[in-house]
Amino acid sequence: MSRVVLVLGDQLSPNLSALIEADKDTDLVVMAEVRAEATYAPHHPKKIAFLFAAMRKFAARLIREGWQVAYTRLDDPDNTHSIAGELARRADQHGANEVLMTEPGEWRLRDALSDPDSYKTPTKIIQLSDTRFVATQTEFDAWAEGRKQLRMEYFYRDMRRKTGLLMDGEKPVGGQWNFDHDNRKPAKGKDLFQEGPSRFAPDDTVNEVLDLVEREFPSNFGALRPFWFATDADQARQALDHFVDQRLETFGDYQDAMLQDDAFLSHAVLGLYINAGLLDPLEVCQAAEKAYENGKAPINAVEGFIRQIIGWREFVRGIYFREGPDYTRRNALNHQRKLPDMYWGGETRMACMAAAVSQTRSEAYAHHIQRLMVTGNFALLAGINPAEVHEWYLAVYADAYEWVEAPNVIGMSQFADGGVVGSKPYVSSGAYINRMSDYCKGCAYSVSAKTGEKACPFNVLYWHFLIRHRARFESNPRMGQMYRTWDKMDENRRETVLSDADTLLRNLSDNKPV
Repeated sequence: MSRVVLVLGDQLSPNLSALIEADKDTDLVVMAEVRAEATYAPHHPKKIAFLFAAMRKFAARLIREGWQVAYTRLDDPDNTHSIAGELARRADQHGANEVLMTEPGEWRLRDALSDPDSYKTPTKIIQLSDTRFVATQTEFDAWAEGRKQLRMEYFYRDMRRKTGLLMDGEKPVGGQWNFDHDNRKPAKGKDLFQEGPSRFAPDDTVNEVLDLVEREFPSNFGALRPFWFATDADQARQALDHFVDQRLETFGDYQDAMLQDDAFLSHAVLGLYINAGLLDPLEVCQAAEKAYENGKAPINAVEGFIRQIIGWREFVRGIYFREGPDYTRRNALNHQRKLPDMYWGGETRMACMAAAVSQTRSEAYAHHIQRLMVTGNFALLAGINPAEVHEWYLAVYADAYEWVEAPNVIGMSQFADGGVVGSKPYVSSGAYINRMSDYCKGCAYSVSAKTGEKACPFNVLYWHFLIRHRARFESNPRMGQMYRTWDKMDENRRETVLSDADTLLRNLSDNKPV
């Protein structure tokens, strides 16, 4: 009996459980570029090109290794333009009555591909667990069971123990689990304006894909060219080696910093490769750990980097599947304002927002503080509908898949899950952005102005957010001080702050630039 074996665009790993289970001699690997996956969100053209090129190269690798592969290109006239449709078509051609797959990484595809009726032929469906993560969902659920609050820090410690990363027996290397207090330096000094991540010139396969994407998705937000992403495992490994050798040393110090003219600073820009399967997450962590052991990178940098992968990345995946398919529709704060045009490149006088969105448009990338404390912070303070915020992040970033993006946005960034991911909202005035960036120096607004037309929008919206949600957050031990500060303000100043914020919010609702 032969089977068709599905490999999705974010499953480009030879260690995929479906490939390990499959029989190279009899089974047919099915891969497909389909319009349903390319358009369920208006993806950045760089993301589409990255995945199509990486898929084509992975299919070619499988063929070289002796697999039978049926690969459907987007412009194939027989393309059914859905994953289920291509599986059914290839199963019929191959005479197969069984589909073998590794479980997809989001509820939408899991549900669609679990239904035998979607294939329109009698088909047995076998979905295997995705073993490319440190924790299984069963392990995460067991860890979460009975806890009043789910906090990443404690889960992360278990992942350190399980993997042995940065461990000295039962104790953490360096005597503590977390060195985050050392990783909050503002952007300045000789370590900035480095060459950035590895860049790869497009080869024939990539150029062919670029022409396709340019032709088929001409209106999508984002610049397709120049295109420099790695598109196969060898290139991704080069990108990892380059980061470890050149930028890991200062990653910790400046991981929260932002600069107008430096999109990448010391960041790895490896998330898109890990999430697509081109890099194994443990391989990445072990390379960083080795740099520490060899004296090439300090503990605060290596620990912070590893925490993002085996801590935060694993944690948000566990949250996504534990919370269920309705997670992206949650709106605990009942925010209903539409996403402003400035998120799509519309006019704004806010230098920080303009910089973050412009960089996103150019690179399909912004680092976590730009996402959390600039674009995310503004959306939360302004009361933007979290579903629209979620859809924007899913569309514009090359590393975005719903399992990783939704908990970061719905949970951490927008507090729309009511506190499942974070114990408090991540909100700040303009002072934080000024401290961690050079954006404010060239802004039309004044970060030091608290009221009036020149006042930084973050300053007035910060207080407006706190006051309109006072009943929810006043008793939060991490936020009580802010309310006490507000109560001590002069009454006239409080009224002016709220009035200025109301004016700004009306302008947003009227689609006027701010």
